[in-house]
Amino acid sequence: MRSKEYGVAIIGFGGMGSQHGRLIPTVEDMKLVGACDIDPKRQDAAAGLGLKAYTDLQALLSDPEVDLVIIATPNHVHAEIAIAAMRAGKHVICEKPVTLNSRELQDILDVQQETGMHFVVGQNRRWDEDYLAVKKLVDEKVLGEVFHVESKVHGSRGIPGDWRGKQEFGGGMLLDWGVHLADRILLLFPEKVKSVYCQFTHITNAEVDDGFRLSLTFESGRTALLEVGTTHYIKNPLWYVNGTLGTAVIEDWSMKGQIVKLAHASGSHDATPIVAGAGLTKTMAPRVNDHTTTEEAIPRIPTDIRDFYRNVLDAIEGQAEIIVKNQEVLRVMKLLEAAFRSVETNQVVAFE
Repeated sequence: MRSKEYGVAIIGFGGMGSQHGRLIPTVEDMKLVGACDIDPKRQDAAAGLGLKAYTDLQALLSDPEVDLVIIATPNHVHAEIAIAAMRAGKHVICEKPVTLNSRELQDILDVQQETGMHFVVGQNRRWDEDYLAVKKLVDEKVLGEVFHVESKVHGSRGIPGDWRGKQEFGGGMLLDWGVHLADRILLLFPEKVKSVYCQFTHITNAEVDDGFRLSLTFESGRTALLEVGTTHYIKNPLWYVNGTLGTAVIEDWSMKGQIVKLAHASGSHDATPIVAGAGLTKTMAPRVNDHTTTEEAIPRIPTDIRDFYRNVLDAIEGQAEIIVKNQEVLRVMKLLEAAFRSVETNQVVAFE
């Protein structure tokens, strides 16, 4: 049981703000009070839902009915709004990327320490079913020791025609999607990152990256390739996971995929040569005596993004530890900064 119902207001009532607006009323002990946006159409949309339609930030922050604010504005104003909200006595959930750089995030965390309010970043894709399935495969060593992971998100529409294509607003795919992929891979492999190499594409946008390839090497020798593309008419799988005893592929968000494993852990490396193109190969010959098993379905894990909001309320009440920890978010931001340095120098960059 929680001690009260928490009044929630959303700052920025566009795409993600509206998504929060749909979810909040379904979470116990959360009441959606209102929304603030500079766009009159979005103000009308909030009012049409029976919400308070704040026309300026101060009106929202002065409302005693609001206990918690959700920031879903363009990225470049996250820090100033979060700081103002906490100093006004409001707890804060902030959309990702939390800020444009780690320095701004540290400013927020300093104010959090000063005010005692809760500040949590909405890393909602920790609750994605595909990620949770991969994490289970890695943690339970279903594929043996996983030594390489590829996490890719592809589309073909370019960057949306809004602020996401503008550098001043913190646009670009590394900050938009990369922050999710980096967050999840650092949880998947909880060890130091030795080196970072990143490349951008500018196929449809010259100002910010409309795609990237980010290669990470971990202290253990594990590697990861994180990739986002917005001009891919045939998509690569969402996940490709290589272990010493098997490989798993997840094709898309429908969880279509398969797992191929060695039938026996101890196997022979001998093979009969096969004709491959204009030559012969033993190295790439299929297994015959040492056969593999194939599972055509990826084990599914129940997930509910509303657990994110529930965890925030429980943390405010001192009943739980926050799941999305700010030091984890800070590490992600520093990793992305290393990726930006790699792009600028076209070199592998040491990280930790």
